[in-house]
Amino acid sequence: MQHLTTGEASELATSWRRTRSAGAAEVTPATIRSWVNRGHLQAAGLDDHGRPLYTLADLARAEHATRNRALRLVGISTR
Repeated sequence: MQHLTTGEASELATSWRRTRSAGAAEVTPATIRSWVNRGHLQAAGLDDHGRPLYTLADLARAEHATRNRALRLVGISTR
C-alpha cells in the first residue's frame, strides 16, 4: 500500500480536481491539514521524520467528499 506525505497528497488531489475542471482550485498542504482537522482524512502512519502519511484510498475519499464545495467556491457548477 502506497503512503503519501501531506505535500504529495495535495499535489495528487489537485491533479484529480483539475482533471474534472481546468479551473479547479489547488489543493494545498494546508487544505490537507484542514481535511484532517474536519475529520475527512486520517493519517495512516508517520514517516521517519514524524510527518503524517495518507493512503491513496483515504485521500480519494476526502477529495471526493469536499470536491463539490471546492468547485462551487471557484465558480464551477457541479450539476
